[in-house]
Amino acid sequence: MQTLLDRISEETGKAFAAAGYDAALGRTTVSNRPDLCEFQCNGAMAGAKQYHKAPFVIAEEVAAVLNGSGEKSIFASCEAVKPGFLNFRVSPVFLSEFLNAELRADKYGLEKPAKPERIVLDYGGPNVAKPLHVGHLRSAVIGESIKRIARYCGQDVIGDIHMGDWGLQMGLVITELKKRQPDLPYFDPKHSGGYPEEAPFSVSDLEEIYPFASARSKEDADYYAEAMENTHRLQEGDPGLLALWKQIIKVSVADMKRNYKNLDVTFDLWNGEATVNDIIPGMVEKMKADGYAHESSGALVVDVAEESDAKEIPPCIILKSDGAALYTTTDLATIVDRVQKYDPDEIIYITDKRQELHFTQVFRAARRCGLVKPETKLRHIGFGTVNGPDGRPFKTRQGGVMRLETLISEIDESMLEKIRTNPDIPADRQKETADCVAMAALKYGDLSNQASKDYAFDMDKFMSFEGDTGPYILYTMVRIKSILTKYAAEPGARNISSLFAGQAQSALEKSLMLTLARYGEVMQSVYEELAPHRLCAYIYGLCNDFNSFYHETRILAEQDTAKKEAWIALLSLTLGILNDGIWCLGFSCPERM
Repeated sequence: MQTLLDRISEETGKAFAAAGYDAALGRTTVSNRPDLCEFQCNGAMAGAKQYHKAPFVIAEEVAAVLNGSGEKSIFASCEAVKPGFLNFRVSPVFLSEFLNAELRADKYGLEKPAKPERIVLDYGGPNVAKPLHVGHLRSAVIGESIKRIARYCGQDVIGDIHMGDWGLQMGLVITELKKRQPDLPYFDPKHSGGYPEEAPFSVSDLEEIYPFASARSKEDADYYAEAMENTHRLQEGDPGLLALWKQIIKVSVADMKRNYKNLDVTFDLWNGEATVNDIIPGMVEKMKADGYAHESSGALVVDVAEESDAKEIPPCIILKSDGAALYTTTDLATIVDRVQKYDPDEIIYITDKRQELHFTQVFRAARRCGLVKPETKLRHIGFGTVNGPDGRPFKTRQGGVMRLETLISEIDESMLEKIRTNPDIPADRQKETADCVAMAALKYGDLSNQASKDYAFDMDKFMSFEGDTGPYILYTMVRIKSILTKYAAEPGARNISSLFAGQAQSALEKSLMLTLARYGEVMQSVYEELAPHRLCAYIYGLCNDFNSFYHETRILAEQDTAKKEAWIALLSLTLGILNDGIWCLGFSCPERM
């Protein structure tokens, strides 16, 4: 189904062609002055130089064609305005016909791609043996939303958590475990039997061990050297350390899955850096053989600087002087692995924006070394930090980094207190409802901000039922659900799915209809830009338009059956679009609030 703007632009283009001009000049946009018109075309301005005419003359000629279309015109009015703008208002008949087609179309008219793209989406990125904290929130929430948006728009998306599970942190944990439990069979070089099925530690133990080991390694050179040695032995395949490593992964991943489930975030692949360890040697040898990798100050590097660079881009280090691999190495090997297994059209990475240089180096090295096809897109979406009211990275009241589990628990409990004040919600549904609304507050609070920008985490603001918040969106949806439920219970009520929207009876109703009609083009742009904040803005605007219409209109009290049924159809479309929209953002709506 054509988007509203495409349909209007097509009609305007025909008018340009009929007046003797290039039809491409008919491209129309939403007006930035809604008090003057609904849509605007600047084609006459663009065509003035090409046709050696004053833009107002061209605009007048095109307006004459459009105004001569009679009753079949999709425009209620078309006006040429100096110095050469075309201002439009669409016909109520056309608008209602467009909405009814949208109401009955799959995904409300969103066009399917001719050929779906296969996309590998790299998000999450936690390190094992460490608890998820508030710093992991944005990657998970933004990544989950982008995955859903892309799938909703018809793309084939594979989500990969890409855990940090193979570096020095593993050597540190192993070293400290050996200090504390030296008699474990994992550390006995003569051990020839099997290893225990149960881990000799809990996730709580790991959460204490890693920071302890990390701090000690910075003060104790011998301890650090031992950790480096254990890291090397692990990566060389020491059977005991590999068995212990698997236990660390098992315990850590179980805890991660529990935390991500609480966020309603899922991954198709639970791969880590270790997944590509065996790929690295062959990849490095090929880079050297092909002449792309060379030694520099003892390290193996690939030059990635380009003449057009405004600032210096250092070489991409493949191996350190001691032969150790780095994040760049495992990221490049991961690209090789993904290309071999999935042949993606695009690989998207969602990480802290401070890693921008890293990904610039990795992407350039991957292309220079031929690890991806020339047409394969590589894209990094960098996000800002979650800050406290003081503008600094969000901390606990005690000054430490807040665990993600704690953050979710606190917002759940605060929302439950609010929900308990509503006597209409049964006691056995209060916790479920509060968790649902709290998730909307948390995710919408994050996603409504442009990903690249830092934002302040304000729990009171995020949980408000007024303003640009998740709870306000859900409250609007619950209001619509209530009206539709009451209508369906009325004697003689028709099946809501059989109803049609009518022509707008007021300016506020038309405003709501126009916003609904723009859904397809909004979703297209949200996907093209991978911008959940644009979807948030659309949903918020739609809720505002609905509430303005609702407060003006006595929907269920209307005596004219045709009017009431048309309004019910409009509400059904509004709710359906909001439901799809919030699904793409990663949360859902309760029945009551």
